[in-house]
Amino acid sequence: MSGHSKWSTIKHKKAATDAKRSKAWSKVSRDITVAAKMGGGDPEANPRLRLAVDKAKSANMPRDTIERAIKKGTGGLDGVSYEECVYEGYAPGGVAVMCSALTDNRARTAPEIKKIFERSGGNLGAVGSVAWMFKQRGVIVISADAVAEDKIMELALEAGAEDIDSGPICHEVSCSPDDYLAVKGAIEAANIPIESAEISMVADTTVAVDLDAAKRIVKLMDALEDHDDSQSVSSNVDIPDDIFAQMNDD
Repeated sequence: MSGHSKWSTIKHKKAATDAKRSKAWSKVSRDITVAAKMGGGDPEANPRLRLAVDKAKSANMPRDTIERAIKKGTGGLDGVSYEECVYEGYAPGGVAVMCSALTDNRARTAPEIKKIFERSGGNLGAVGSVAWMFKQRGVIVISADAVAEDKIMELALEAGAEDIDSGPICHEVSCSPDDYLAVKGAIEAANIPIESAEISMVADTTVAVDLDAAKRIVKLMDALEDHDDSQSVSSNVDIPDDIFAQMNDD
């Protein structure tokens, strides 16, 4: 099983505190504002905004907060102007990492992201250095205890999913971005609890790592996720199940 679903599981558990929830709301609010600015304030006519609003609802963001973020994007309220940036680099073990960000000051954000890479034993690369390894996918992670593999496979494939990667820890449902909301909606309609769901960059191939590298990579990705300007973090790490189990025991 790829490391993507394992990282999603780790991230989901870390997001349980109020502080993490508040930061998640801030990030989603920023994404909503940018989406509304780029494509208008109607989610039905703006696919990017529709996805951002769906993510906000999944994070239990209040409706009035969502509406304020949309108004900031459409000019109904004063707001900060954000710029989209993608930072690419390598983590320990030669693992490729991508961090998408929305910033109001590129000159501040870039050095901070660079320092995060270096502190974890990685290095920030040039534009395009690792992006070619990834493609945008809808990824929905479900606990293995929540539903049987054959049931989630049948349900997800019928809804438009392209792949289901199951293991002892979780099921990872993968689909095209266009089918993401339909697949997620079908799973929710079946009352199957979702650990995490997002549109993210997924690697075509993965790199297996040992316990020491896995710990440093998760530390790096967690630090990138925690940065105020970051919106999403992806890598091509493959954490073997036995090593993932050891990490959970620590």
